[in-house]
Amino acid sequence: MPSAEDIARAYYLRQATIGRRVADRVQALWWSLELADLTGSWNASVGPAVLATVTAGQLAAAAPADAYVRAVVAASGADPDPAGTLRTAAFAGIAADGRDLDTLLYLPVITTKQGIGAGLADQDAMTAGLQQLLTMATSEVADAGRAAAGTSITADRAVRGYIRVLSPPSCARCVVLAGKEYGWNKGFQRHPHCDCVHMPVTRYRHGHPAMDPGDYFRSLSRAEQDRVFTIAGARAIRDGADIGQVVNARRGMYTITSGSGGRRLLATHEGMTKRGLAYKRLKRLEAEGRAPARARLMPEAIYQLASDRDEAIRLLHRYGYLY
Repeated sequence: MPSAEDIARAYYLRQATIGRRVADRVQALWWSLELADLTGSWNASVGPAVLATVTAGQLAAAAPADAYVRAVVAASGADPDPAGTLRTAAFAGIAADGRDLDTLLYLPVITTKQGIGAGLADQDAMTAGLQQLLTMATSEVADAGRAAAGTSITADRAVRGYIRVLSPPSCARCVVLAGKEYGWNKGFQRHPHCDCVHMPVTRYRHGHPAMDPGDYFRSLSRAEQDRVFTIAGARAIRDGADIGQVVNARRGMYTITSGSGGRRLLATHEGMTKRGLAYKRLKRLEAEGRAPARARLMPEAIYQLASDRDEAIRLLHRYGYLY
């Protein structure tokens, strides 16, 4: 039987494959834009095709979350105890910050136009726009997979939290977080291009996988240490400095916030049309006098608000992330 670590790494490889396929397709679509009419050609065909590609990637990335979490739980010697089934569609078609995905994906067209207007060569401006689009597309696909895994972790009472597993080569910001155990309600810190994944930890599990930041640092050549941590930073670590003190893990991390009730939370309009599952549930609860919020909260916001596991699961059901 494969170990929990083996299952986590296989899960990462699947997620990485999905991301690469999305990137390849998006890149091909981008170069079909008409330079003389960027907005028109985007709106007519390229934009909808890019949106469909990224949405399909999000669905594919979210789909294995339940099976992945249950497999890790079983490999850890515990019995899976899910409180619901993941609603995969809830993680697709929206951006990680809650905005419409098509609005986000149009930004590289604006970047390209601005570059041309500033005097960049057409090819250089198009390349800059493509790089931005690839970052957005792959990040949104990875975030959908992570949000789905986080929801499955929360919904399974056999899981007490998760460990951040590196997918080498990794950046310094991720290395300092490797191997740490986080509670089931702790959001997954990530940045553009981050490919780290959750590995669920059950309350029956003892010990952690070999993902210690110091071990990872020592596994690198001196040249790689200098490249990843900077020459001065790597020298300090070799001299005995704590990696966490040398690397500011939060600098440049991808954070998303939205005000709600005086707190910084994440919300989305997705699923809030009259046909949306979240809308229907909230309207029903509102009619019963039990729905204080009209906005649909994102999973990270739910973890912030929930006082315990029971409340988190109830809110995940309420906002349409669990059936």
